[in-house]
Amino acid sequence: MTLSAPIAPLAEPVPAGATRTHARVAGLLYLVTFVSSIPALLLLGPVLDRADYVLGAGADTRVRWGCFLDLVNAGACVGTAVALFPVLRRHGEARALGFVASRMFEAAVIVVGVVSLLAVVTLHRDAAGATGAEATSLVTTGQALVAVRDWTFLIGPSFMAAINALLLGSLLYGARLVPRWIPTLGLVGAPLLLAASTAAFFGFIEQVSAPAAVATLPVAAWELAVGIWMVAKGFRATPA
Repeated sequence: MTLSAPIAPLAEPVPAGATRTHARVAGLLYLVTFVSSIPALLLLGPVLDRADYVLGAGADTRVRWGCFLDLVNAGACVGTAVALFPVLRRHGEARALGFVASRMFEAAVIVVGVVSLLAVVTLHRDAAGATGAEATSLVTTGQALVAVRDWTFLIGPSFMAAINALLLGSLLYGARLVPRWIPTLGLVGAPLLLAASTAAFFGFIEQVSAPAAVATLPVAAWELAVGIWMVAKGFRATPA
């Protein structure tokens, strides 16, 4: 007599109320990334644009606030993936897990950039009265730390934003959890952003340039649209 192997139970479906909560939390966190990242870029202007920041009058408080907002942005990046994972895993566990990993990587890279700018603030505080070779050395070190931050901005919010759009966009498009025009923005914009980021990586275009800005717009529109939709409407009820 042959006994068949026991059938593994299916994963418990996420209750409708919990799905709505996950969508709202993730949507709010997507909006937090906008509210934090754009002002942060403006606040960090003095340290990013002035080669001799460590020797000048400085704007350390302003820079600290910019760094703090970048930390908020990094936390919100991870939060979006964690909030969405219980819902997305029913529609593609490997891609859902990949989305969590890519958001965590993006957040980690952002934090590296924050630490490098805080190190510049420390140099500025300790550089009072520096002259001659010491002043030259401090300026060179400060410029190197800002260069680190510039590279983290390219690898984190640029490269990884495109990867995130491919992973999450394909999941939402296939599962029809939101209207398909929303993930289509991400799926169309992701290759453009990847191409622009790769071109900037190899020096064919400037990281801050018109082509890079144009390539960023579709993915930015996708993230804003999906955030607003999840807060306002949540997810559609669809089977796995």
